[in-house]
Amino acid sequence: MSKFGGSNSKKDVPGISSGSLSDIVFMLLFFFMVTTQLRETENKVMVQLPQASEVAKLERKDLAANINIGTPVRHLQGMYGTDARIQLNDSFKTIDDIRDFIAAERDAMSEADRSLMTVNLRVDQDVRMGIVSDVKQELRRCSALKIMYAARKPGGELSCN
Repeated sequence: MSKFGGSNSKKDVPGISSGSLSDIVFMLLFFFMVTTQLRETENKVMVQLPQASEVAKLERKDLAANINIGTPVRHLQGMYGTDARIQLNDSFKTIDDIRDFIAAERDAMSEADRSLMTVNLRVDQDVRMGIVSDVKQELRRCSALKIMYAARKPGGELSCN
């Protein structure tokens, strides 16, 4: 007889515990819920961005107020026509509403970040310059002087200039 377990019996391997599996799943779910940013606004205007030869990326997108200018999307053209419209957040607005929009965007920011706010203009390449000039004049009246124009590189990549 052998001294070290002479019988040829194999030891049973314990099963994998699934008790902590639910904790791991909930941690992953919570992580993705916190880090994922959902689109806040729905595009109601069609914007074909113009090409730019030199572009720079917007450093902090959380400090940007977006103004879209273009023709309404197809399913809204029956109601709003095919003329260029201004979209602020999720609705069509006029030039007179820009002042309230900028004030609301500034109020949503912290005091230190208000001076760093940038207005990002996403303008369709076929829109007449008159409406863009009117928007720029209104932004000047409400002291929103940092303006960036969204453009695409010649390769087609989207960026801000």
